[in-house]
Amino acid sequence: MIDLTNKVALVTGSTRGIGHQIALQIAELGGKIVLSSRNAEDCQRVAEEFRSLGHTCIGVAADVSSMEDCKALANAALEEFGQVDILVNNAGVTMDNLMMRMKEYQWDDIMNINLKSVFNMSQVLLRNFLKLRGGRIINITSVVGQMGNAGQANYAASKAGIIGFTKSLAKEVGSRGITVNAVAPGYIATDMTDVITDDAKEKLFAQIPLGRIGDSSDVANLVAFLASEQAGYITGQVYNVDGGLVMQG
Repeated sequence: MIDLTNKVALVTGSTRGIGHQIALQIAELGGKIVLSSRNAEDCQRVAEEFRSLGHTCIGVAADVSSMEDCKALANAALEEFGQVDILVNNAGVTMDNLMMRMKEYQWDDIMNINLKSVFNMSQVLLRNFLKLRGGRIINITSVVGQMGNAGQANYAASKAGIIGFTKSLAKEVGSRGITVNAVAPGYIATDMTDVITDDAKEKLFAQIPLGRIGDSSDVANLVAFLASEQAGYITGQVYNVDGGLVMQG
């Protein structure tokens, strides 16, 4: 049984979708939660939801593409709970366009929100982890970072960058007892996938051996395991949660 009692987890992009489910799963396993998104009202709304369920949490609005906001977010977490044991870098967006039409801001914004945020949050909390001589950093990437996708060169590049970052940081901090892993969701039922047409979904199902779109709890279950003591000898790995869409030898 996974037990995260009194572990403090900071989850970025945690007011909706996969991030929300990850935060809720960790809370249900006993963790204390720092919720974060760019929208202050969303943060407070979800924090109230968690408290109504008996969970200990705070909500802090932050633009994780900004180093200054990340420092403020980390400081708020440390002031409230004294330490952070688990960092889940989940914040991410899409701005799809074909390369011929892609605007420079669409490239830059995706890199800043999806990739630079992982650097920002990992760096601002690294001293905390080094002091603890342990901790878990879990980065949410995507199968698109492994297989590519037409119209998503910016998104794919940002998610591929997370994989390289994960492996590099794992080698840097492993001797201090800190593990760094990545989880790569495939097609998961969220607001982002709700807009997919039925015809497109049928074509997707044909590519997925399990024949269905995943649920956010499928991702959250794996993140909770990687955050636990049971995963203490696992680092630098990328785990696909995709129904078999991408199979690696």
